[in-house]
Amino acid sequence: MNMSDASYSTDIAIIGAGPVGLFAVFEAGMLGLKTHVIDALDMVGGQCSALYPEKPIFDIPAHPQIAGQDLIDQLAKQAAPFEPTYHLGQQVIKLEKRDDGRFTLETSVGTIIDAGAVVIAAGCGAFGPNKPPMDGLEDYEGSGGVQYYVKRRADFAGKKVVIAGGGDSAVDWALSLHDIAEKVMVVHRRPKFRAAPDSSAKLQALAEAGKIEMVIPYQLKSLKGDNGKLSHVVVATLKGEELALEADHLLPFFGLAMELGPIADWGLNLDRNHIGVTQATMATSVPGIFAIGDIATYEHKLKLILSGFAEGASAIHAARSYLFPDKEFHFEYSTTTGVPNE
Repeated sequence: MNMSDASYSTDIAIIGAGPVGLFAVFEAGMLGLKTHVIDALDMVGGQCSALYPEKPIFDIPAHPQIAGQDLIDQLAKQAAPFEPTYHLGQQVIKLEKRDDGRFTLETSVGTIIDAGAVVIAAGCGAFGPNKPPMDGLEDYEGSGGVQYYVKRRADFAGKKVVIAGGGDSAVDWALSLHDIAEKVMVVHRRPKFRAAPDSSAKLQALAEAGKIEMVIPYQLKSLKGDNGKLSHVVVATLKGEELALEADHLLPFFGLAMELGPIADWGLNLDRNHIGVTQATMATSVPGIFAIGDIATYEHKLKLILSGFAEGASAIHAARSYLFPDKEFHFEYSTTTGVPNE
């Protein structure tokens, strides 16, 4: 159900419809709590759907490998029996706590939501790619010569692809595309990568086998092409030595630029672009507001989807106590209670 331009009342408002937010819907439903979910994107799934729907994820329990979009589809199906209301394509621009302890949320399209508690699962907030400082990037973005996300592996079949960066995204996509692209070249300023050790080892093995070309130590310098069609990516060492790599696509992976947006004005305890929480309950500095997933921070935080799932369970149980402080609660396992029939 997707609604806007109206007023609603619910037990919990969840800000963010990524994987962690979707699992929080399920957890709330298991406790008999109704949820409304707000997301700035026009679809559920957050970064999984927007940035890497076909990228394999390897650290979801019971799934040796699952694509980002497949994970979202399963989470949405898991949440569906509890009939969450989704408000998509809109951003929460105002959040106020009332004297009765409940909250009023207002979105960018005029939706008003009265909620007993709020769970912020906004990932990294408003996100966009960190673009390399190169002239003429925009000339090739529209044609697909330069792309910051991979939505369809098939788009790179038989193509010459330059991947720039030294983190997980650069390494993972090099591993994913090497068997479909004509050629994959990885540009990095130094031999050591910041990716997961197992992935880095696989990349090195493919490079030694001649299946991926390592362009090290080089950095991006400029682009060549005609009428928006990319032909070469020029890279250079710190000493000024240059190489012109023949390429159909450049994929620069230098992370996401995070912006909290309106969240920064809600009176929460902020730690740079994150919200500080108490780990046991995921409670923020404002009673009744909880934060989970990448946007939440605490000592020894692990930024993993599976950690976000556990955080969601903790936050929802704490939210229930906030909503019904005088009501005794007997926890039961899902194997005991089951779930409603769809």
